[in-house]
Amino acid sequence: MLDEKTLTAEVAALEQEVVGHRRAVHRMAELSGHEVNTSAYVKQTLEALGIPVRTMEGTGLLGILDTGRPGPHIGLRADMDALPLPEDVCNLSRERVVRSDTPDKTCHACGHDAHVAMLLGAAKLLTAHKDDLCGIIYFAFESGEENGAGIAPMLKTLDDYQIDTFWAIHVLSALPSGTICVSAGPRMAGAAIISLDFIGRGGHGSRPDLSINPVFCAANYLVNLAVAFQNQIDANETVTLGVTSIQGGEAANVFPDSAKVLGSIRFFNRDEGAKAAGILKEVATDTAKYLNCRVEFDPRMERVGNPLVNDGYYAGLIGERLQTVLGEGHVVKAEPWYASESFGYYLMRSPGVMAHLGIRNEALGTGAEHHNSRFDVDESVLTTGVRATVEYVLTVIEKGVKPANA
Repeated sequence: MLDEKTLTAEVAALEQEVVGHRRAVHRMAELSGHEVNTSAYVKQTLEALGIPVRTMEGTGLLGILDTGRPGPHIGLRADMDALPLPEDVCNLSRERVVRSDTPDKTCHACGHDAHVAMLLGAAKLLTAHKDDLCGIIYFAFESGEENGAGIAPMLKTLDDYQIDTFWAIHVLSALPSGTICVSAGPRMAGAAIISLDFIGRGGHGSRPDLSINPVFCAANYLVNLAVAFQNQIDANETVTLGVTSIQGGEAANVFPDSAKVLGSIRFFNRDEGAKAAGILKEVATDTAKYLNCRVEFDPRMERVGNPLVNDGYYAGLIGERLQTVLGEGHVVKAEPWYASESFGYYLMRSPGVMAHLGIRNEALGTGAEHHNSRFDVDESVLTTGVRATVEYVLTVIEKGVKPANA
C-alpha cells in the first residue's frame, strides 16, 4: 500500500499541475450540456495517463482504471459545467487570478472547475501507483449538473458496471479554506422545480369583466400555496418554498393572456418532498379552476430530486483517515446545505460520501456565495481535495466495502 510520507510529497509536487487544470477549465466555462472543449480536455488528459475513456450521449465521460487485481469497485465523480452568469473582474477583495474567456456570458461560479482539476490530479496519482492498488476505479465526469442534462446519460452508462461505493467533493464557500466536512447523513437537499403557466384571456385594462386576468390567478396561487404548506407539511420536516418569479404582462393597460410562476422547493426527506410537489400542482389546479383560468405545468414538475445523504460506514472510515492525515482541526462538521446536487442519484445506487471542502479565505477574497459573479476558489485547497480523494480509495481498499448488514 502507498505510504503516507510518499503520498504527501507527491501531492505537494502536483500542486501547480492541478492549479493549471483548474485555470484551463475555468477559462473554458461552458454551459450545461455544451461542455465540448472541457470534455475534450478531460478526455485528452485521462488518455495521456493511459486511462481508457468511455464516452456517452452528450459530453459526459467515464474513465476506467482497472488494476487487474480483485478488489473494490470505486466511483469518483466530478461535474464540469459552468453557469450563464457574468463574471466580475474581482472577487470579494482583489482581482481574480483567472477569468472566463466569455466573462460577459458564462463563468464557473460554483466551483466545478475545481472539481474537475482535483479529480484529474487524483487520477494521475492513482494511475502512477496502479501496481499498489487493487480493484477498479471509475472516474465519472458528469455534464449538465446545473440543469440536470447529464445525469441520465451518466446513470445509463453506469448501469453496465457494479460499483461498490461513490465519492465526490464539492467546494463550499461557507467553510474556511482547508477544512473539510465528510459527515454522515443528509448533506444537500432534494429539489423540485416550480414552473407553471396560468392561462386566462387578455384584454383592455379598463374592462376586467371582459377578460380573465391570469395575474390575479398567479397572485392567489402564492397566497393559497403558502397556507397549504403551513397546514399540510409535517412540522417535523423542512420543505423550503422559494418562489422567485411571477411573469405576466408588460403594459399598464393590457391584461395578458398568461402569467408564469417560477421557483423551487428544497427538502431532506424525499417522501415529504414528493408530498410537497403534489401540493404545488393540486393548489395550482384548484386556484385556476375557481378563477376561470387553466394551468399548464412544465414537464420538469414531474421530477422530484433526491436529497444527498452520506453513508455512515464510509463517512466514518474517511473521517477517521482524514483526521490522521490532515491533522487536528481540518475535519469539521457543517450544517446541511440547501443547494441541490445530482450526486444524490449516485448514492441511491451505492453508498458513499460527498465531501464539502472549504474555500473561504478573506485575505484572498474567496468566500462569495455560490452562483454569484464574485465567487472564486482558493486554489491552495486543491491539493487537499486531491489528497482526500486518494485517501478515500486507499481507505476502502484497506478496510473493505460496507458489509451487507452494516
